[in-house]
Amino acid sequence: MISAANLSGYALASFILIVIPGPSVLFVVGRALAYGRRTALATVCGNSAGNYVVAVCVAVGIGTLVQRSAELFTAVKLAGALYLIWLGIQAVRRRGTLAAAFGEAAPARSDQRAVREGFLVGVTNPKALILFGAVLPQFVDRAAGHVPVQMLLLSGVSIGIGLVSDSMWGVAASRLRSWFARSPRRFALVGGAGGLAMIGVGVTVAVTGRRS
Repeated sequence: MISAANLSGYALASFILIVIPGPSVLFVVGRALAYGRRTALATVCGNSAGNYVVAVCVAVGIGTLVQRSAELFTAVKLAGALYLIWLGIQAVRRRGTLAAAFGEAAPARSDQRAVREGFLVGVTNPKALILFGAVLPQFVDRAAGHVPVQMLLLSGVSIGIGLVSDSMWGVAASRLRSWFARSPRRFALVGGAGGLAMIGVGVTVAVTGRRS
């Protein structure tokens, strides 16, 4: 159903767009710095699920409507930006208590909460909408039929690439966090840095213009 040329071409395009740090990557890095590897990887899983929801919406036509409507696109973009900023502010406010995450009593973030937060970021990520709404349709063979099925299969390639890429970023950032965590003062600083990174991503997403 999907030609090898279309599959390889889309995989390459997805790889280029995904590996370049965007909202999802910087969000995962921020979570890794603030809460560690486990939370970062749970966030990656949630983010990937949110991205796939965007892909499904595009496949059934909802994403196309948002892509063509400046008002709807802006609403989605601002919702995601405000959520990122709110999470960043919370991380900065709680930076002094992050050392408790290394205790054996409880993790810094429950897996369910991390997945949920990652999902909300992924489903409101304008970069995902651009990838699935503008780039993906170019690699679909409409003459072959089953267009929604083709789009869902191709989007799975992007999800897989993103899952691996974001996980690598999260693991790398969590190792850096471990070095800082040897000192309580360093730990507070890196926790605040993670929060500031999320705030910066949110502001960047909010002020980024709509791409046609």
